[in-house]
Amino acid sequence: MAHNIEMKNGEASMMYVDEKPWHGLGTKLESPATAAQAIEAAKLDWEVTKVPLYAASGRRRLALENRFAVVRKDLLGKKQCKALGIVGSQYTPLQNREAFSFFDPIVGKKAAVYHTAGVLGDGERIWILAKLPEDIRVINDDITHKFLLLSNSHDGTSAVQVKFTPIRVVCQNTLTMALNKGPTVWVAHTQNIHERLREAERLLGIVKEGFAEIEKTFKAMVQVKMGADKLNEYLSLVFPDPADQTNERAAKKVLKNRGWAEHFFNQGKGNSARGVRSTLWAAYNGVTEFVDHGETRRTGPRRLNSVWFGDGYLIKARAYEAAKDRIVAWLN
Repeated sequence: MAHNIEMKNGEASMMYVDEKPWHGLGTKLESPATAAQAIEAAKLDWEVTKVPLYAASGRRRLALENRFAVVRKDLLGKKQCKALGIVGSQYTPLQNREAFSFFDPIVGKKAAVYHTAGVLGDGERIWILAKLPEDIRVINDDITHKFLLLSNSHDGTSAVQVKFTPIRVVCQNTLTMALNKGPTVWVAHTQNIHERLREAERLLGIVKEGFAEIEKTFKAMVQVKMGADKLNEYLSLVFPDPADQTNERAAKKVLKNRGWAEHFFNQGKGNSARGVRSTLWAAYNGVTEFVDHGETRRTGPRRLNSVWFGDGYLIKARAYEAAKDRIVAWLN
């Protein structure tokens, strides 16, 4: 996977804790205590602002009512300044340093560590991975680390999001899913320290409960043995037939996706291990490995965005829900 990390004065706009990331870029830190420290180390301590949009015709310039471009302040007036998004007058930018401060009390309790931070595109979205203590041992040596993905956008498409992002060690699959069945969790921002602490306690409770459910589900998946019929049924749920049955191109893509997922079910990293082979856990990871690492998927920045926020994320979320829904029926 090609990296999509902005270079600032010849240095990568990224920070990390512990092992160096796969791309070898970024500033290594000893567990930043606050989101602001992580943002600064990742060289994401720039701000954005709204500027009016104009329509030009010859020498005439007409202001567009209620339309603004979101741009980086440090690049304003420079050739490399780009519009990160087009928004209305009611849109209020949330600066990088402000975006994740709600999570600081959780890090302060040693309940998580800011692990990696970076940027997508020209700054449309910034993200932080926070690592939680204690891993999930699904079966034998099949270990999954517990991460949360915190993100904020500057293109007007979303508020702050928090997603469960367990990472399976053997293959580095990101098993991304929302904290609930909706696409985002809205996080209240307040300057009142007592309110912030209560909000952090609420979120930490959701996180602990959510990961307990995830661990239970992962361990149940390895108990479900998958024959050809069950695998076909599962992949049909993950990659459903197109609504338009006459769309041959869409139908071929669905069959191709199922074929690749079946390939990784059989030959994916870690899927031949004792206790894993031919289980629902292997089928689920066949889908996630296809999304994250399959050669037929997007490359570069489009891949990472898809894996965490776009089509790839939706496929993985659907794969998880489909597995949960079939566990009880298939175990009985």
